[in-house]
Amino acid sequence: MSLLVVGVSHRSAPVSVLERASLATDTQIKLLQDSLAAEPATEAAVLATCNRIELYADVDKFHAGVAELSTLLARHSGVGLEELTPYLYVHYEDRAVHHLFSVACGLDSMVVGEGQILGQIKDALALGQELHTAGRLLNDLFQQALRVGKRAHSETGIDRAGQSLVTFGLEQLAAGAAVDAWAKKKRALVIGAGSMSSLAAATLARLGVDEIVIANRTAARADRLVQILTEPGSTGVLARAVDMTALADELPRADVVVSCTGATGLVLTYGAVETALHRRTTQLALLDLAMPRDIDAAVHRLGGVRFVDIESLAEASADAPMAADVDQVRTIVSDEVAAFGAAQRAAHITPTVVALRAMAADVVSSEVARLEGRLPGLDDKQRAEITRTVRRVVDKLLHAPTVRVKQLAGEPGGAGYADALRELFDLDPQTVAAVSRADLNDTDGVGRGRV
Repeated sequence: MSLLVVGVSHRSAPVSVLERASLATDTQIKLLQDSLAAEPATEAAVLATCNRIELYADVDKFHAGVAELSTLLARHSGVGLEELTPYLYVHYEDRAVHHLFSVACGLDSMVVGEGQILGQIKDALALGQELHTAGRLLNDLFQQALRVGKRAHSETGIDRAGQSLVTFGLEQLAAGAAVDAWAKKKRALVIGAGSMSSLAAATLARLGVDEIVIANRTAARADRLVQILTEPGSTGVLARAVDMTALADELPRADVVVSCTGATGLVLTYGAVETALHRRTTQLALLDLAMPRDIDAAVHRLGGVRFVDIESLAEASADAPMAADVDQVRTIVSDEVAAFGAAQRAAHITPTVVALRAMAADVVSSEVARLEGRLPGLDDKQRAEITRTVRRVVDKLLHAPTVRVKQLAGEPGGAGYADALRELFDLDPQTVAAVSRADLNDTDGVGRGRV
């Protein structure tokens, strides 16, 4: 396993850098395609959220891989390599696995324990499968990360250590008041209809706001979100969809605004918010969860505005209490990393063992054929008994060594045992490679990278 991750996140870079380094979906696709076109990488997946961009790859060479992936990340993010480099972090092999598993459990999130990251990891894997840039290693890695994250949430109280970024942001807007009491009877404006905006709308509905207005550039997505919010058996909130051009009319009527779009420019300018304030007498609460930002940060200077964005959430979460369950999750992560590494190392030797047994079967077949030529008087029963006896002898001779070598291969440095087997039994490397390709084709999964 030569897993490499190069990334930048809220832990390594200021929000101003993350804001400029965000990746749209089209850019992610081009980044993945270019990563596979680069010689050091044989597989690639990108995890891009509002507070992290990480490029995962299976590389042939560590130093060349770091250099190439860093260059690609800088090129596609729009931030120069020289400026981005001080904020990049690099993890390799088991440390890379540990990092992704920690991310999946919410240990590396801005709000520790939040579960939304699992959906984002699932999306990253789906994109890699769709583009065929995720091969066996990254399929195994990301699928296991999802299982580890779900295990952490089901076996521990990590959910108590934090909550979704939406809930945390609304709590900051509530300024110490109970968030459900603060939200009661308010009119909400949600800008955007993506996953984060949908979560915000659902959260606001659950908290008891009177009305939710969804503004989105694509009318169909806004209408679909309204349908979900108002379907029978839901919260019963009033909801309607409007076009983005209606923001100037809706802003003065709203009490709380949550914005999270993929726009590259500001959605709400200082002037737009200032104008809206002239048409209202109560405080306007603004929550900007977009990266890059949707709302001009200068609005915090306006009287009658309570403004919370990603940067202020990062500062607030740094002081949030850590739950005791975090230690338990860290133990789970460590155990799962060890198990994943052992499984990958053991899987590495399987093609060699299969090739060895195939060679032994060929030897048995040729020797039985030779014996038949020298003893033509054998009847079918005698021939079958001799064949079974020879096969049992060979199987017994190979059983203990192959079982033991698989056990040893699961330990650190165990990859060398496969090389030893190939050398000792003079196995054809092309035969081993053919077994590897056949095994890959038989593995579940829709997307595979180069091998």
